[in-house]
Amino acid sequence: MSYAPEVRERLETDAKEIIGRYPKPRSALLPLLHLVQSEDGYVSDDGQEFCAEMLGLSKAEVVGVATFYTMYKRKPSGEYNVGVCINALCAVMGGDQIWSELSEHAGVGHDETTEDGKITLERLECNAACDFAPVMMVNWEFFDNQTPESAKQLVDDLRAGKEVVPTRGPGRLCSFKEASRVLAGFPDGQAGDGPAASGPSLEGLKIAKANGWEAPAADGGPVNDR
Repeated sequence: MSYAPEVRERLETDAKEIIGRYPKPRSALLPLLHLVQSEDGYVSDDGQEFCAEMLGLSKAEVVGVATFYTMYKRKPSGEYNVGVCINALCAVMGGDQIWSELSEHAGVGHDETTEDGKITLERLECNAACDFAPVMMVNWEFFDNQTPESAKQLVDDLRAGKEVVPTRGPGRLCSFKEASRVLAGFPDGQAGDGPAASGPSLEGLKIAKANGWEAPAADGGPVNDR
């Protein structure tokens, strides 16, 4: 089953804009996969065929890329993709326990979706936010310094339709489809919301300033060791 004519027309307009950003059409495959995911909630068979047709690729080439990256879903995702970091630091700070309790609480495992279609749970490898461990993400927005209790409350609030605000970043949490459209290259105007860095992320800078430490000189000279 292919896309309805009005959907196809809209996707083609967006796809042509994306393709126009690159010197070679095939370079647009990653954002195009996000585009069809923003329509279907995952990279569907129709979406794969659409990407192949727009870029002059075989479907096998598209599938090979879509199945390589975990951000592209192979089955319908929930409205909120909830990821729990279980990499080294988050794990020892409580990430493993958060995952275990949250999975039991929600009744779903890795890459599974709750019956109401609200939540897809995912075990994540490093969110690059170790200074706020243990960390969770909802549709790629940060929820820092989590506990099993706060994680379960977060999921309960999302399922109940309550307003949930990320710890850092924008003051509004978008849906998984909306997040996919942003990743396709269509900004939602929230990229600059919230501080660029805060809290523990700035501790090293504060210590360096207090001690008069400086970065190496541009000419490769020694680090200031005062």
